[in-house]
Amino acid sequence: MRNPKFSIITVTYNGKQTVEQTIQSVLSQTYADFEYIIVDGASTDGTVDIVSQYCEKDKRIHYISEPDRGIYDAMNKGLAMASGDAIALLNSDDYYETDALEKIARHLPDGDKYVVYGMVRILENEKESQVIMSSHNSLPKRMMMHPACFVSKALYANYKYDTTYRSAADYDLFLKLYNDIEVEFYPVYEVIANFRLGGMSDSALSYLEANDVRYKYGYISKRRKDVGNFGIKIKRNLLKKI
Repeated sequence: MRNPKFSIITVTYNGKQTVEQTIQSVLSQTYADFEYIIVDGASTDGTVDIVSQYCEKDKRIHYISEPDRGIYDAMNKGLAMASGDAIALLNSDDYYETDALEKIARHLPDGDKYVVYGMVRILENEKESQVIMSSHNSLPKRMMMHPACFVSKALYANYKYDTTYRSAADYDLFLKLYNDIEVEFYPVYEVIANFRLGGMSDSALSYLEANDVRYKYGYISKRRKDVGNFGIKIKRNLLKKI
C-alpha cells in the first residue's frame, strides 16, 4: 500500500506516570501521516492536564475524556473515531520505536483484510528482559503482542471488542481474525514497540478469561479449561496468603 494513513489509539485511565512517554513516542514518529486518538476514562490524577497540553500543540490528536465501562468500551470508542487505513492500539504504559510507523508502512499490503505485526521489546523494571516476535501461528495458545499489531480499518469495521470480557477481549478478537480465512497476517521482523510488564495482562483474571476464550473456539476441552482455571484460582489464593 502506498502512503497509508495510520490511526493510533491510546486508552488511558489515571496514567499520569507513563502516558507522556507514550504520547511523545507517537508524535516523534519519522512517518508523519497519522492521526492520534486518545480515549481517557475521566482520569483524576493529572492525566487530563498532560494530554490537553499536547492537544493544543498538535492537531493530529483527537481526544475525549469521559467515564466508560472499562478498557474495551474505551477501545471501541476509539475505533469509532478512527479514519486511517491501518489502526493500532498503543497502551498508555507502552511506547513506540521512533520509526515504528515507517517500518510498518513498508509492509502494508494492498488488500483490506490484513494484520501486520512486528517485534516487541519487553521491559521489566524499566530494563530490557527480552525481544520477542509473537507469531499469529501462536494464537491458539497465547495472545499476540497487541502494541505491535496493525489491523486494517475494514476488519475493525466488522470486529469489535467484546465488553463482557474484562481482560481477554483482545485475545477473543484476534482469534476471530485468526479463524477468518480471508484475513492475511504479515510479520515484520523489526522491533516496533516497547511493552512494560505488569497490569491486567499479568493478572489471574487474564489467564482465567483466556482459558474461557480457548474453550469458546474449541482449542481446549471443557475438562482442560476447568482444571486449568482451578489451578489458577488455587495459585491466586496461595499468593494472597503470602
